[in-house]
Order: sequence, then C-alpha cells, then structure tokens
Amino acid sequence: MAKIVLARPRHSNPEGKRKGHVTIGIVAIQGDFAAHAAILQELGAETVEVRKVRDLEGCDGIVLPGGESTTQLQFLKEEGLFDAIRKFSRKGGAIFGTCAGAILLASEVRNPPQESLGLLDMTVLRNGYGRQLASDVFYGPSTLKQEPLEMVFIRGPIIEEVGEDVTVLARHEGKAALVEKGNILVATFHPELTDDTTVHEHFLQMAVKGTAKAAMAR
Repeated sequence: MAKIVLARPRHSNPEGKRKGHVTIGIVAIQGDFAAHAAILQELGAETVEVRKVRDLEGCDGIVLPGGESTTQLQFLKEEGLFDAIRKFSRKGGAIFGTCAGAILLASEVRNPPQESLGLLDMTVLRNGYGRQLASDVFYGPSTLKQEPLEMVFIRGPIIEEVGEDVTVLARHEGKAALVEKGNILVATFHPELTDDTTVHEHFLQMAVKGTAKAAMAR
C-alpha cells in the first residue's frame, strides 16, 4: 500500500525556518489540504485556508490541492476565486497545483476537455494514471536533489506536452511529473502524502523570491 503520512516528520531541511517568513493560502475545497498545511507549517510557513477571495489577502503563495477538478473549477468560479487567482499570478504570487490543481493550471485539458486557469503552458490528460490509488510509492529522477523523489499518484493527470519555456523538474516513467515556469509549480502526484518535503521546500523558496521581488517593485 502507498505510504500515507498521518504525522509529519521533522522537515528534511533544518534551515527551512530561516529562509524567510511567508504565508501560504491553501484552497480548502477538496483533497488533503490539511496535509499540505502540516508540511508547510513544519517548514516554517504560516498557512491560511482559502474559500473566499478575502482569504487571499496577505498570502505570498497559493496551493491548489487534489480532488475533482470540475467540482473545484465550479467552486472557484462561484466564489470569484477563478479571476482572483489569475490576478494573483499576474502580480507574481507563487502558485502550486497538485493533481487536480495541475489540471486547473494547464493551458489545455483533454479526456475530456474542460476550462482551466490556463496559467502554465502545458497539455494534460485527465485520469492518465488510472482510477485507483497506486499500490506503492514510486521513485523518479529529479533535478531538485540527488536521491530519487517520492511520488504517489491518485487518478493523476499525465502531462502530454509542455511549452519550450517550461522546466521539467522530475519525471515518472519518462513523463514529466513536476514542472515549473516562473511563479507556477505543478505536480501530477501528491507530495503531501509522502515523507519527502523536497517539493514543498522548493515551493516555499519560490514564494520567498516572489515576495522579495514584489517588495523591490514598490
């Protein structure tokens, strides 16, 4: 069975809490948003559950967790968060999407097609990794560290294509599984369900950089 983490271990980077204080808003509709919050708090960030546009005030980054992408899309539109998240991105705020969140951030969605935020130049295939929880934690190569990265897939999308300016940070069975461009980070797997905090550490670094740039622009 996949290794589902119920209690967070100490984070892998002991210097994490000294990298700069940031506040991360986690869209709390579906998915294990509490697990994302636990990791980010362990790494020294403050977290806020986001259900209304006003919840984004003061946030340096946003996490779009797993769940059902069409349900989340409907919620984002009904609450005005769809346009608010796009505006947040245009201002340079860091955004991290996992699984369904990856679908919402893609520029093109297939199987079947659906509307999305379109913030990252990539094409994703919904439910590409099947409809059952993976029986094991998978390990794949990553540019973020020397050791293989832990990955858990739950009805995860497959990234079929990425734009030329999108950087692939990790792969699973030869396909891109973790990609980024500027202030946007996308994972087709669930890093919140493993002991490995590498991906969340990387996202916090993105949020810190975005906050510093915003401060310099004032």
